[in-house]
Amino acid sequence: MTRNIFDFQKPERFVAGTVGMPGERTFYLQAKEGNRVSSVSLEKSQVALLAERILNLLKEMNLPPKSVVLKTDDAPLELPLMDDFRVGVIAIAWDPQTQQLIIEAQAGETEEVIDHQITEGPDLFRVTLTASMAKSFALRSNALVKAGRPPCQFCGNPLDPNAHLCPRANGYRR
Repeated sequence: MTRNIFDFQKPERFVAGTVGMPGERTFYLQAKEGNRVSSVSLEKSQVALLAERILNLLKEMNLPPKSVVLKTDDAPLELPLMDDFRVGVIAIAWDPQTQQLIIEAQAGETEEVIDHQITEGPDLFRVTLTASMAKSFALRSNALVKAGRPPCQFCGNPLDPNAHLCPRANGYRR
């Protein structure tokens, strides 16, 4: 199967966003470069982990403060919104020569990301980001994840507006 590779070397925009009400939201990664826009859908936990790993990686890189200038992007996702595929696995890497972060999200259920130069296999969404763009993405993603349903004070699971049977209450309401 010939693979589609959505490669964004110098994106103008890279964001995470959602569609739907809390508890029923679909999460997306979206990149825009010129007239090209690509979106992939993924799990909320994948967005949260990606943001966490990006912030940890940037902290480890110990970049000079002037090199990470934050630009806030609170705009909604670009429309029409259609996902190119559902993300199975995500990889991130730091390129020390260019001082940029590379994020690769691959379709399917494979355990590892297949090299982007291979023409056969699952579809791949690849974005190269500056440290500033990566940090802005991570901060927006964290806010997006926290904007969902509040957690139960006892079990930590999301509270359902209709009813929440807390496992710590053994089925009884507190």
